[in-house]
Amino acid sequence: MVRDISILVRQSTPEWPGDTPFSCGWTARLSEGQSVNLSAISMSPHVGTHADAPLHVRDGQPASDALPIDVFLGATLVVGVEGPPRDLNAHEILPRLPAGTTRVLLRTGASIVGGSFPADWPALTVQAAHALVATGVVLLGVDAPSVDRRESRTLGVHHALFGGGAWVLENLDLTGVPDGAYELIAPPLRVAGLDAAPVRALLRPLSARTAGP
Repeated sequence: MVRDISILVRQSTPEWPGDTPFSCGWTARLSEGQSVNLSAISMSPHVGTHADAPLHVRDGQPASDALPIDVFLGATLVVGVEGPPRDLNAHEILPRLPAGTTRVLLRTGASIVGGSFPADWPALTVQAAHALVATGVVLLGVDAPSVDRRESRTLGVHHALFGGGAWVLENLDLTGVPDGAYELIAPPLRVAGLDAAPVRALLRPLSARTAGP
């Protein structure tokens, strides 16, 4: 069974407050005598499910066209951390990761899938992000709008992950996805020069007990 864990992007999809929302229109219509229906869209690449690039948090860093495909394909571990908005320490996460885990998706329950932007959500501390990278994690995904807390201005978790060679996947829909090992298929769209890229993210069950390479 393949699970689509992407957010459906439409005009009601919440954007980060102040960001460019999704909008769409038509530049040609069959009903108006044109030979085709032709649509056009406008949106921030952070609307819906997306991969952040290091450029998002630091000038001069790699942009969306440098996102490595292999990181977004392969075994992953879904870990539930639902509960009140809080800082998630390393001791709350690391014991739940089998040896060799390289990709982790945190199910916070604070997703935009219901049509509203959450006030806040559980997120790793900077120290926990460093600890995950030190164990070999190369991708952190979340169903929340960010791997950092909503009011963070330093975006320390982003910096810790990118600085350690790991990558970021945000705005997943992990509703009803049980904890466990899966195969992740989530290649970023091949676009150049942006600070993020839209993603179509899928999960398939893994028979193995690890979320390693």
